[in-house]
Amino acid sequence: MGWIARSVLVVCLIKHISANSSPVISNIIERLREDLPIGAHAFNIIATDADNDVLSYSLAGPDAAYFNVNPATGEVFIKLQLDREREMVLSPIAAVSDDSYMSQKEITVVVLDANDNKPIFQESAYNVAVPENTAVGTRLFTVSATDADTGLASLVKYSIDEVMPADGVGLFSIAESKGDVILSGNLNYTALRTFYRLKINASDGGEEYMGEIVVQSNIAFAFITVVDIPDIDPQFLGLPYTTSVKEGSPLDTVVFRVTAIDPDTEINDEIIYSIQPSPGSAVDGLFAISGKDGIISVKSAIDREVLDNDVLTLIVKATEAHPNIHGALASTTAEVQITILDVNDNKPIFYKCGDTCVTESIFSGEIDEHSFGTIPINMTVKDIDKGAQIKLILQGAYKEVFSVSLASSTPENNVQFAVKNPQKLDYEDKALMVVEVIAIDGEIDTFRSTATVTIKVIDTNDNSPTFPEDAYKVDVPEHSPAGKIIASITAKDPDTMDEGKITYRLLPDSILKYFDVEADTGKVYVRNSTLIDREVNSLYTMTLQARDTNNNTGTTVLEIMLTDINDQPPVINRETYMVFVREGEYFKLQIQATDADDPQTQNSQIVFGIMPSKYSENFTIDPNTGVLRNNGPLDREVLDPDLEGKIELNVTATDKGFPSKSTMATVIISIEDINDNTPKFKKASYKFSVKEGEKGAFVGSVEAEDSDQTEVFNRISFSIVEGSFGNFIIRTYAAGDGGYRGNITVDPDVKLDYESLHKKFSLWVEAANLDKEKALVLVEIVVLDVNDERPEFKPTKTIKVKENTTIAGPIGRFTAEDKDGNHSLVYELESMECHCNSTLKPCNWFILEPTGEITVNPEVTIDYELCDQALIEAQVVDENTQKGENNSVASGEMIINIEDINDNAPEFIASGSVFVVVSETASKGTSVAGVTATDCDSGINEQIDFEVKAVQFHDTDNRTSNMGTIFEAVTTQQKDVYVGIIQPRDKLDTSLKGKYLITVAATDAGGLSTSTMLEVFTVDESFKIQLRFASPLDKVLEDYNDIVRALTTATKAAVQVVATRPDTGESRKPGDTIMEAYFVYANGTAITSDAVERMLSDPEHFVMLSQFGLTYIGTGGVDVPKSNLVIYILLGVVAGLIILLTVLIVSLVCTRRSYKTKMRAANAMKMATMVGTENQKNGPVVPGTNKYTMEGANPVLNLNIDTSTDLGFDEESPNSDKVSVSSLDYDIDMTISERDRAPMMIIQEEDEEDFQPGYIEPLGAALAQRGKKQDSSNSKLAFSNPAFSTTDL
Repeated sequence: MGWIARSVLVVCLIKHISANSSPVISNIIERLREDLPIGAHAFNIIATDADNDVLSYSLAGPDAAYFNVNPATGEVFIKLQLDREREMVLSPIAAVSDDSYMSQKEITVVVLDANDNKPIFQESAYNVAVPENTAVGTRLFTVSATDADTGLASLVKYSIDEVMPADGVGLFSIAESKGDVILSGNLNYTALRTFYRLKINASDGGEEYMGEIVVQSNIAFAFITVVDIPDIDPQFLGLPYTTSVKEGSPLDTVVFRVTAIDPDTEINDEIIYSIQPSPGSAVDGLFAISGKDGIISVKSAIDREVLDNDVLTLIVKATEAHPNIHGALASTTAEVQITILDVNDNKPIFYKCGDTCVTESIFSGEIDEHSFGTIPINMTVKDIDKGAQIKLILQGAYKEVFSVSLASSTPENNVQFAVKNPQKLDYEDKALMVVEVIAIDGEIDTFRSTATVTIKVIDTNDNSPTFPEDAYKVDVPEHSPAGKIIASITAKDPDTMDEGKITYRLLPDSILKYFDVEADTGKVYVRNSTLIDREVNSLYTMTLQARDTNNNTGTTVLEIMLTDINDQPPVINRETYMVFVREGEYFKLQIQATDADDPQTQNSQIVFGIMPSKYSENFTIDPNTGVLRNNGPLDREVLDPDLEGKIELNVTATDKGFPSKSTMATVIISIEDINDNTPKFKKASYKFSVKEGEKGAFVGSVEAEDSDQTEVFNRISFSIVEGSFGNFIIRTYAAGDGGYRGNITVDPDVKLDYESLHKKFSLWVEAANLDKEKALVLVEIVVLDVNDERPEFKPTKTIKVKENTTIAGPIGRFTAEDKDGNHSLVYELESMECHCNSTLKPCNWFILEPTGEITVNPEVTIDYELCDQALIEAQVVDENTQKGENNSVASGEMIINIEDINDNAPEFIASGSVFVVVSETASKGTSVAGVTATDCDSGINEQIDFEVKAVQFHDTDNRTSNMGTIFEAVTTQQKDVYVGIIQPRDKLDTSLKGKYLITVAATDAGGLSTSTMLEVFTVDESFKIQLRFASPLDKVLEDYNDIVRALTTATKAAVQVVATRPDTGESRKPGDTIMEAYFVYANGTAITSDAVERMLSDPEHFVMLSQFGLTYIGTGGVDVPKSNLVIYILLGVVAGLIILLTVLIVSLVCTRRSYKTKMRAANAMKMATMVGTENQKNGPVVPGTNKYTMEGANPVLNLNIDTSTDLGFDEESPNSDKVSVSSLDYDIDMTISERDRAPMMIIQEEDEEDFQPGYIEPLGAALAQRGKKQDSSNSKLAFSNPAFSTTDL
């Protein structure tokens, strides 16, 4: 049978060559702009044919996919958008054929540029950190964008469109051509911004695109972070620094702490503290500082006395731990003024000063004996403590002779050493005197120093001659003879220069007529015996004078007694005595008196006494000695104030003679007042009242007196010591009765408030004299109320009211309080708002009574479903206010929550959803439909439960039947909406065609119910699609989600997979997998197998599905029949007979090729060549099927059949679409490329429903299919795959 076929082809080929010539194609190069729109005319395929045959045009090759060709005219149109940047040159193969020959030629299509590309930045964003000290003009970074276009359209210009923040606009610029971003202004991390965002625009030069000059641009953002750098010196906080420390403080005593910070906030460098050295300064070395925390402490012993100044200046330095931008360690300094506090730690020291002062403990001086005045000894005493007080005392045997004192009260004093008792400064007694001077610290008496002072006494003629006796008494008989020596009296003089040179004389000269003395011997003798007469004068008293060489005289009394009678009264030596004594103390006063009578007799003995008077009983006098004393302490306050503290006594002196004689003298005793009395209030307590709110109001007066008689001691001042709380003051005034008055007033800056905590004050008022003798009295002050306080609302509780309520009485009330006692409060409504659907609206559901009671407005109905809450604001007014405003400061608020009652039935929410159930996939628990409902009530009343009340089925024949309760409802909640999920109780009948009518009831917790009916359309098993994959089950399951996603994308329908199993067909390659699925649109329409096959065969989707191994789409498996040798033999015999007949007519058939058949063949070739290389993979597709030939699932080989071997069957021949040209049937020599060796898939005629699949010609199948599509009366969905073409044969 093979040789017959080959013979037929040879005959046909010879006949065809001899009858015609090939077309000639003229096109070489075509130039097209890449912006030509799809469908635009590109160029014409120019071809000529010598035979003037009708030509058929097409394009082939990989680049042919960009074009569509009019097969009749050769006009080429744009099919896919050209892109010069992807393909600059296309090389489609032009094919032109007449009835006999086909010519092919590669056309070079140069794609011309259009400005269709934006500049593309190399980076999507630019992030750069820039130090704040970056110099102006520095290039910060470079942006780069490229434009794939050419010419001006590829030239990119840069600009900055926006800088954020806006105040950074002038800080940055960009090089227009290079894209360098330049710093144009100074950055400052501290003073300016720390971050900038630049919006950078890249625009091309502009070129033509789609007929217009277009400038393409793009933007990128640059984020510039300003980096803080160490460029600011540290700063000390809290300047100036002053502190103090006691001298002698222990080492490491904390004196002060300084704090410095680094103003570079992002650097925040560590600060190291140190002390600046001060060579030669007193502060150097005294203090240390902690380098880490700036604590200044004592480093060495501090002695204020060795410092030049009490205030030291310490310079502290703060240094950053790391170098700054200049490579140096930034630092700053600050002065710390430290005051050295003195401690009394030094004793006074004696010094001897000349040009300099040196310590000395031995001093000396000299002075003439009996001299009075200062003795220079060059003594200085110092106490180097600050404010020291020095006390000097003398010790030693001669301390009474001298005195010592300081020349001034300064710490450095010259000591004045003076003679206090010059009479004891006697050379003759002591020529050398030694005393100790002791300097004592005025505060600590144990701090003392001692110096020894030696005084040399210089002898002077300072002594007068002295007699051994001060007085001599000589009894001389009256009328003793003249010249009679009555006494020999001599004097002595210790002065060395007067020894043996003393002369004597009697004084006065008047006595010389009675008595005289020898000048050299001192012998007294009677000069005139007649004149010494006792009756004239009983006693002669004279002075015996001794004179030395310096005319210093010494005397003695010489009494010459003559016997006489008692005729002289006593004589008191003063007429008046004055004595001063402090009250409470004692005194002694010596009264002296004499009597001229002979002391050996009673006439000369004196007795003292006091004359009786008002106060004489308080005194006594010793009668013998004359010593006057007081009997007890004297109290000046007992005396009559008019006496001004003075008492006069008359004291007498009386002799014992008979008759006795007496003399009287006056003694005035002045009693000095002392502060021995305390002030006394005139009342035990005081009570006053005052109105609130009056500044400076007078409250009342307290009175007190002091019994002391002098003003200096009885003056009183008043003060409030407790209980005032700053509200009262007191002023002191003198009262007319000698006492004092304290006026209490309200502080002028204070207004008392009755409503405060202090309605009553208990003041303790103190009366004190100048010596701080004190007395206390309690003063109670009552604050009187004045109606001046504004009322205030008390917190109100939230009230609950059920909707639809008709309560007539009050449901709540506002309560306010007024701190005033006499108030009258009235409540007024300010506003009433209801909370309705999340907004507040004015409402009038409630009434506010003047008493503050809230009642329900009977004219309206409260509805929870409208508003669930009411907010009432009220004001309260005090009608009795006397002062100030009468209303409350803040409004009162009351919240009334409306409680829901079950007065609303559930309401279903309308849904436009169409419910569809795939009966085969539905099972117990599978959701097939859903309802949603809400209840306007709240709480438990809004809870809804769904129940399926009835189920009916309405089939496609309009018959309705009851189905019982094959469905149930499961209730769930999504926020405030309740959802009823309808699901089967068991598996559904897969054969039913129509829809379920399901009645669902929604019932709330109160028993209110609403029903609705659902329609659920069924998808029966006739819509189940089988998909075969040339992949094992494990691989399909692994790619399951991706496969379903790809199927959904291709069909735009929901994919419900019901089974995935291995393919058990015996004729199939082992390892294939079958997936059974339903494809259902959202509107409930299920997709038929034909429609699914057409959708999945679209090249756009089939490429993806082929990667998963999809090889077949249908309603059932396609099993290849097993070969039967007997059938083939019978067929061979029949074929032989047919061939005999065929040979007879073959020449006629070869010469008759209809024009229409040629065009279809050319068009089929064109369509085949249009398939992109990425779709064809390793070969063309099998026409009329949905599978590529590379998979080897169909035994029909996909052979490349040259047109020269075309049998040329006319399309009118009915057998042209039925006869197989399978290489299995005919042994025809054909050239098969390596990529075409995969067998072709079988083709099933879709218009022959009862015809079992067989091996048919692909071209016939394609033409038959095309004719079928043109028949609009055919209700079956046809399969169309533009990727398949008869040119694959």
